[in-house]
Amino acid sequence: MSVLPMKHMVICAKRQDRKAILEYLQRIGSVEIITHDVDETDAVFSRMDVSQSAQLFTKNAAQADKALEILAAAAPEDGSILSAFEGRTPITLEEYETNAKKRETTMKIVNDILRLDKELTEAKADVPRITTQIEALTPWSALDYPLSFTGTKKTSAFIGTFPEKLTEAEIAERLAGYAPDIEAVDVNIINSEDNLTSVLISCLKSDRNSIDDALRRMNFQRPPVSDMVPAAQVDAYKKERDAAIEKIDSTKEKIASYADKRDDIKFISDYFRMRAAKYEVLGTLEQSKRIFIIEGYVPAENAETLEGNLVGRYELVVDMLDPEPDEDVPVLLKNGPFAAPVEGVIESYSMPGKGELDPTTPVACFYYILFGMMLSDFAYGALMSIATFVLIKKVKNLETSMKKTLTMFFYCGIGTMISGILFGSYFGDAPTVIAKTFFGKTLEIPKLIDPLSQPMKMLVLCFAIGIIHLFAGLIINLYTAIKTKRYVDAVSDSILWMLLVGGLLLFGLTTDMVTGMFALNKISPAAGNVGKIMAVIGAVGIILMDGRESKNWFKRTLKGLYGLYGVTSYLSDLLSYSRLLALGLATSVISSVFNQMGSMVAGTPVVGVIFFILIFLVGHLLNLAINALGAYVHTNRLQYVEFFSKFYSGGGRMFSPFSINTKYYTIRDNADNK
Repeated sequence: MSVLPMKHMVICAKRQDRKAILEYLQRIGSVEIITHDVDETDAVFSRMDVSQSAQLFTKNAAQADKALEILAAAAPEDGSILSAFEGRTPITLEEYETNAKKRETTMKIVNDILRLDKELTEAKADVPRITTQIEALTPWSALDYPLSFTGTKKTSAFIGTFPEKLTEAEIAERLAGYAPDIEAVDVNIINSEDNLTSVLISCLKSDRNSIDDALRRMNFQRPPVSDMVPAAQVDAYKKERDAAIEKIDSTKEKIASYADKRDDIKFISDYFRMRAAKYEVLGTLEQSKRIFIIEGYVPAENAETLEGNLVGRYELVVDMLDPEPDEDVPVLLKNGPFAAPVEGVIESYSMPGKGELDPTTPVACFYYILFGMMLSDFAYGALMSIATFVLIKKVKNLETSMKKTLTMFFYCGIGTMISGILFGSYFGDAPTVIAKTFFGKTLEIPKLIDPLSQPMKMLVLCFAIGIIHLFAGLIINLYTAIKTKRYVDAVSDSILWMLLVGGLLLFGLTTDMVTGMFALNKISPAAGNVGKIMAVIGAVGIILMDGRESKNWFKRTLKGLYGLYGVTSYLSDLLSYSRLLALGLATSVISSVFNQMGSMVAGTPVVGVIFFILIFLVGHLLNLAINALGAYVHTNRLQYVEFFSKFYSGGGRMFSPFSINTKYYTIRDNADNK
């Protein structure tokens, strides 16, 4: 386990090479660029305003991504289940440069797809709009006049609807009531429904105003004006709708025809995303008329190679300096294949601060054990390890972060398998249930501890692992303090607490209360006396030294007493490890429940077996998913809260190199590896 030392790199190069150098640094991805505040008084160095260019590149990348989404809807990309885990495709620098030359052609394709999608959206919107117009005109299909018809030279016509179902006689009667002086009126019902009556009403021109006023009082509504006969207008709308539907189909086909350009569009998306990132960095560099300066952090193990490659490629000067004590140096972890998979767990919490050790290796050792005890089923662990192993071996271009995650769960699966053997759990009690249900045999599975029938014994094991876990944290704290020559801290923050807690544990094992509660054998009284002495030494030492920063003896004593009260936190920390028992029991009990459910329907030979298999598969898959998630969450909690509180503060800043943060491709420059 180690935190890689860093070098402070300073490059001074010709301004004309700045883009090429930045592209090279971006490809190798091993330098974190340092930005400084702008010095407005500097008459030599200044910074370029590249905001417009960066925004343009970001916009182009977004348009390419949008085009890919449109293309995926019109012509879905073929892919297997494993393809969901695949990472970015590596391409050579030569392939990158070849594809970059086609960027203008590819952007035209992107714009064509976006234009076609706009047309498709408009055509899709036309269909419901036209359908609504057809539905509005359908009641008027029997009308032989256009809806704009208002009458002849001697008559006036009113076309519209009443918001209720009426007969011609009822309409005429109401009109007579509202306009008693009219000479004649003709009512023709065009269409009648439960809550709508469509009519054509005719009268003499001299009665127009009276009829108009009467209709207004009857809630008469006029339809949208049209110069065509409704039946002809409906036919025209239907043709328009058919044309819109045809356009939808043809536009989809046109979009799908660009499926063979998908890779080019993916590349152009990454290309502009890389250029946007490069220009953002370019805008932070200090430049004069002829030179520019780059500052950054690089892992010390890569510094010599990087310096040689830069000097061999460009005319420049490189200085690799040791960082100053007050510099905010980023943190990069490096671990072996067993511990590296849990680096993500450390990063999720916080990177090591200055002077702290990389806790990855001890975290890994306990992580796989704790996870395994919580899931605690051999078959579940085997499924997890086999699945992750297959993914690691079969998936192409697996990203580093994904590979680490899968490897972590592979080791967690092994830990689960070991716990399953110790506790005799193979899909719960499936072997016993199957043997009894289908073969009438009694099968006993060998086990070291049966969590269901021996819960106290299991709890003692959980507490024992918890004690080891907590003391491991104190030992790491002791080692860190000695390594950094903080000898007083080593005694007060580690040794005294180990004496106090260890002494109390020894003494507790000589008492009837503790041994009776956990069904343990008492240890010898002599060991108990040693425990008392250890506890007293630890307690007195904590009282005297925990408040050592205070010069006043009274305040120092009060702080020491308050610090001694912290021994209760060790009790709560230790009790937290009972979750190992709780989650292990949950997995076992739920497994047994599903097994029993399956055996209850396994009466008939064929149907029973089918139902048993269905319940078995569904039940155990759900149990595995839910309890694996619970094991992951609670294992992290035990690391973050109980373990890290004993030695780890964090606060470091993760190393964030200037690199190719793309979606689809990575660039492999063979010359960089020489």
